[in-house]
Amino acid sequence: MSSNEPRIISLIASSTEIVHALGLGRFMVGRSHECDYPDSIASLPVCTGPKFRTDGSSYEIDQKVRALVQEGLSVYRVDADIIEGLAPSHIITQDQCEVCAVSLRDIQDAACELISSKPEIVSLKPDCLNDLWRDIEKVGASLDAEKAAIELINSLKARIEDIEKRAEAEASRRGTRVKVACIEWIDPIMAAGNWMPELVELAGGENLFGIAGKHSPYMSWSEIIEKDPDVIIVTPCGFDNDRTLQEMHLLKEKEGFGELSAVKHGRVVVADGNQYFNRPGPRLVESLEMMAEIFYPEKFDYGHKGKGWLTYGC
Repeated sequence: MSSNEPRIISLIASSTEIVHALGLGRFMVGRSHECDYPDSIASLPVCTGPKFRTDGSSYEIDQKVRALVQEGLSVYRVDADIIEGLAPSHIITQDQCEVCAVSLRDIQDAACELISSKPEIVSLKPDCLNDLWRDIEKVGASLDAEKAAIELINSLKARIEDIEKRAEAEASRRGTRVKVACIEWIDPIMAAGNWMPELVELAGGENLFGIAGKHSPYMSWSEIIEKDPDVIIVTPCGFDNDRTLQEMHLLKEKEGFGELSAVKHGRVVVADGNQYFNRPGPRLVESLEMMAEIFYPEKFDYGHKGKGWLTYGC
C-alpha cells in the first residue's frame, strides 16, 4: 500500500466482502445499507437506503420497484452529505443492476464529482463467474493490492475446481445429472440468471432455466411443471431463509405442486439468497458448496445444511 492510507466506501455487499478478503477491511470508512458481512462493519456509517419499505411481500416489493423504474427513478438514495464527511479516497459501486444494489448512476446522481475528496470511483459489473475474477482484480488494482487479488482468485478457483471434479465424477457414475430449477423471485416467478446457471453446472447439475451471463428472466409456473425438475432451489434476491419460508405457501398452493418430482422426493430447498447465492463476492464458492451438498448429499458435506440452506417440508 502507498504511504497515504485509502479511505474506502463500499456501496455493494459483495465488494465489501472482496475488500475484506483482500485484507483491506480496516480501511473501510463507510458502507451501504445492504452491507452486513463481516460483522465488524456494523459500526460503519451507512451511506445509502432504499426509497421504499422492504418488509412487504415479494409481490409488493416487485410492484414498488417496477413503479420507480418505469418513472426512470432510482430504487435507492445516496446520502452525499455523509459521503462528503467521510472524505473517501475510493467509492466502490456497480453497473450490473440498478434494482439489486446501489449503482454507478446513483453515485453520479448524488453529484459525487462535487465531493471535495475527489474519490476514485470503482464500478463493478458482475454478470458471470469470470466477471467476479475481473472485479477482484479491479478492486485489487485500485487499492494497490494486485498480489493479494491474484492469491485470492487462485484460492477460490482451486476450491471450485475440486468441487467440479468430484461432482462430475459422481454425475458420471450415476449416468445422469440432477435437473435443477433455481427460483430467484417468488411473486412473480423469476428464474436465476447471471452466475447461477454456472454454479449449477459446476456442482454437477443440469440447469433448466436462466442463461449464464444474462439477467434473471421471468418464467411461468407451467414451464416448471413441464420440465419437472429433480431439485428446486428457492433463493430470492435479498431474502434470508426465514423470509423465504414466509412466502413458500405461494408456490405450495399452485396447481400441480405436489406432483412435481422434487416435491415427491423431498428435494425442494430454501437457500439464503441474501448472504450467498445472489451476492457476487468470494462467498459464491460457499454457494457452490451448498449446491453440491443439495445435489449429492452422500458425497458432499461442508456443514452448510440448516444454516445456508434447508429442505422445505412440503
